[in-house]
Amino acid sequence: MSRIWARSLRGRVTLIATAVAASVLIPVGIGGVGVARSVVEAGVWRATREAASHVTAKVRDGGLRGGVIPLSDPTVDLLQVVEPGGRVIAHSTAAAGRRPLSQIWPPADNRIVSTTDCRGDECVHLTAVRVTTAAGSPVVYAGRLTPGVLSTWLLEAVVAGQVAILIGLAAWATWLVTGRSLRPVAAMRAELDAVNASDLSRRVSEPAGDDEVAQLARSINSTLARLERSAEQQRQFASDASHELRTPIAGLRAQLESAQLYPEDTDVAELVGGALRDTDRLEAIITDLLLLARIGSRVDVVKEPVDLSGLVREELVGRRDHIVVRPSLTEGVLVEGVRLQLARLLTNLLDNAERHAESEVGVGVRAEEGFAVLEVSNDGAEIAPEDRERIFDRFTRLDAARSRDAGGTGLGLAIARDVALAHMGSIMAEETTGGARFVVRLPLAVRE
Repeated sequence: MSRIWARSLRGRVTLIATAVAASVLIPVGIGGVGVARSVVEAGVWRATREAASHVTAKVRDGGLRGGVIPLSDPTVDLLQVVEPGGRVIAHSTAAAGRRPLSQIWPPADNRIVSTTDCRGDECVHLTAVRVTTAAGSPVVYAGRLTPGVLSTWLLEAVVAGQVAILIGLAAWATWLVTGRSLRPVAAMRAELDAVNASDLSRRVSEPAGDDEVAQLARSINSTLARLERSAEQQRQFASDASHELRTPIAGLRAQLESAQLYPEDTDVAELVGGALRDTDRLEAIITDLLLLARIGSRVDVVKEPVDLSGLVREELVGRRDHIVVRPSLTEGVLVEGVRLQLARLLTNLLDNAERHAESEVGVGVRAEEGFAVLEVSNDGAEIAPEDRERIFDRFTRLDAARSRDAGGTGLGLAIARDVALAHMGSIMAEETTGGARFVVRLPLAVRE
């Protein structure tokens, strides 16, 4: 049983809450009993002192010579006036026939004494008051049977029962509340158990609110989304590789087989040149596919503050474009990112713009509403509205661009899109007159 509770978070929380409740309620109960006893006993002593003082005043004034003593307080029903030697000269009705209530004889310098006198099973709370300081002064005893609260364990039993009930209620409430709180966790566990490598599209239920369980559910769904994206990237990589590598490999094989069959008719220089071109295309495709597979994986990646305007200037200095590039750069536009990936995004956009431009390419950097905006445009053919999303798919080329885009892998814009998404940004082909305009928006870096 203890192992079951040890494995159960609900059981452990309930045990801890029960222990805390017990550690609080038991001392409170003990303290409450002590306070209750003190209050009751103090009330009894007060009543006996007042009754004894009332009788003492009558004896001193000569109003009480003997006989039955009337009660001034019905709760204090044992009254006696006793002379030295132990003779009772006056008493209340309840004290008739009793020996002196106590052997206590207050001295002259301490005329009032409160005590408890027990004889057999009977205990009396009483106050003894010496009438005068004279040697032969009588003593007045005023008392009552000890209340049941003080003479029995009834109060302790009642308080112990109440404490036990409260501790039980605390344990029961904790068990219910913890079970209700952990119910979404159990549902998430069952839903996670149903997730498998072949289908990562499933998500766990997200409870309403913003507590820790809801945050956990969102984190799990975010993790599942990243896993699904990673698995999709792997599947896409395998599909793209098998599809795109087939053509250059087939061409290279055809050239080699032709040279093997007809060696005397083969121009070695032409064969080597064609093989190198096919090899270069294979290398370019594999490099781009591997880059697509790595983007956003956080493997061997370190993010740092990157000045977009400085990055554009560095890129333009190293390029040998045949088209005029007109920059419009705002200084101090920083983003948090992977410098090499952002440089590849910029290179791909500039390469694409140069291939399609008629006479010039524009590149701009600015800050806008918490985002860094990188804009690359050209004055070539416009992109139809229905193609502005499709052009970012892998190996997608528009019909108008096929003749001008020879030698490319068809992955440039796909890489640019994945880099932007990996940096929590976006890329769009926005509407423009006379040409094409690509706009990248990335979150600005937080300045310390």
